[in-house]
Amino acid sequence: MAGHDGVGRRLERLVGRYFGVTLPDTERLPRYVAPLPEWLEDLGLRLAWPIALVNLVGTLFGFWYYAGRPLNLAPPLVEGQLGAAPALAYPLIPDSPVATMFIGLSLVAWRLDYDADWLHMLAFFGCLKLGLWTPYVQLVINGPAGVPLWLYWFLILSHMAMAVEAFLIHRYASFSVSAVAVALGWYGFNDVVDYFVPVLGGPHHTWLRAESVVGGFDHTLPAHNLAAGWAVVLTFVAVFLALATRVEKCKRREAAPE
Repeated sequence: MAGHDGVGRRLERLVGRYFGVTLPDTERLPRYVAPLPEWLEDLGLRLAWPIALVNLVGTLFGFWYYAGRPLNLAPPLVEGQLGAAPALAYPLIPDSPVATMFIGLSLVAWRLDYDADWLHMLAFFGCLKLGLWTPYVQLVINGPAGVPLWLYWFLILSHMAMAVEAFLIHRYASFSVSAVAVALGWYGFNDVVDYFVPVLGGPHHTWLRAESVVGGFDHTLPAHNLAAGWAVVLTFVAVFLALATRVEKCKRREAAPE
């Protein structure tokens, strides 16, 4: 492990020659809330601008993908899942693109020294939840059938990278209880309208290939419950980790010498 840390730290220092930034102090939180090695946290924070840009471009592509138009510019421009839903439901449907928007804006806010803990918590919840929900759905529920293999694995690996991004946020966010409540409100509401109490023509969760039947989608199939259960579990996990991070940060502040 020490050898890997040495290589990683050398890489971080190399990147630091070109991406100079004052890094937030590390609080050396326990691994269960800060699982990334310190060099990887530092590397991610040094690359905040490019990572933010990649995420925001991914947001634009994600909305285009949910419109069913990844390789087609001919009208109509809104088909797919967005085309089948009213415009008011659009923020509720493309969960992963919204999560990448949150983390992109969160990194931008940090670099501009803008106090937006509510945004950081939305990014934490979104990246952790969608970063772990999508690989589960692809590997356990959907499988690769009907999707090009490169796209299947791109979906899995890119979403796992989102989960990694979530663990950069503790370095610059305070994890205030009020901000955690905002994130819980948004993602709890999403769980409800995605799976349990449809509104605006829902359900609004990402269409599951495992629910696909002739003529549309059947939300009474077991795939629906499997996806819903994991989504709810991940919301609880995000709440626990956010509040645990808050507690650990407070402990270290109280123990710090005056």
